[in-house]
Amino acid sequence: VAKDLGLQMPAPRDRGVRVVTEGTRQHFALHGKTGHLVTAERIDREQLCESVEKCVLRCELIVEGEM
Repeated sequence: VAKDLGLQMPAPRDRGVRVVTEGTRQHFALHGKTGHLVTAERIDREQLCESVEKCVLRCELIVEGEM
C-alpha cells in the first residue's frame, strides 16, 4: 500500500494511514514496518458469507496527513 501511494516508510504510520472495514470487526491492517496490507485476524468465509456464493470484504484506506 505504501509503495502504491508513493509513501516512504515509516511515513504511513506517521501520516495516520489506516484501513477501515465495514462492520465492527477489522479484518485488515497495515504492517507497521513494511506498509503491506495484511489480515488482522483469521477470516472465516463460512461465518462471514455462509449464504452468499461470492464473498467480498470491502475496506477503505484512510490517510489523515497530506499526500
